[in-house]
Amino acid sequence: MPAYAIAHLQDAAPHPEIAEYVERLPATFEPYGGSFLVHFTPHEVKEGAWPGSVVVLGFPGIAEARAWWDSPAYQEIAPLRARHIQGDIILVEGVPEGYDPAASARAVREAVAPA
Repeated sequence: MPAYAIAHLQDAAPHPEIAEYVERLPATFEPYGGSFLVHFTPHEVKEGAWPGSVVVLGFPGIAEARAWWDSPAYQEIAPLRARHIQGDIILVEGVPEGYDPAASARAVREAVAPA
C-alpha cells in the first residue's frame, strides 16, 4: 500500500541552506523508493485557508516512508530546512487498491445507529 510524506510549509524565504536542502533531498528518499509527487506547485484554495506551499513525496509503503524519515541521510539535512521554513510534516498510509469508501460509510452509520 503506498504511503506519503506530506509537508505543509509556510514562511519559506530564499536562503542558501534551503537550496542545499533541495539539492540533497532526492538522494535521501530515492533509496527508499521515494519520489516527488508535488513540490511547491501552485495550488487553489477552495475552502478555508491554506497559506504556504505543499510538498508530497510518494513511497511504496509506510515502512519505507518511516525508514527515509529516520535515515541518517535525511536527519543530516533536515536542520537546513527547519532553520528557515515553518511547517507541518506527516507520514500517512494510502488506501489499498480496490478501497471501498462505502464500507467506511456503513461503519459510520452502524456507530451512530440507535440501539
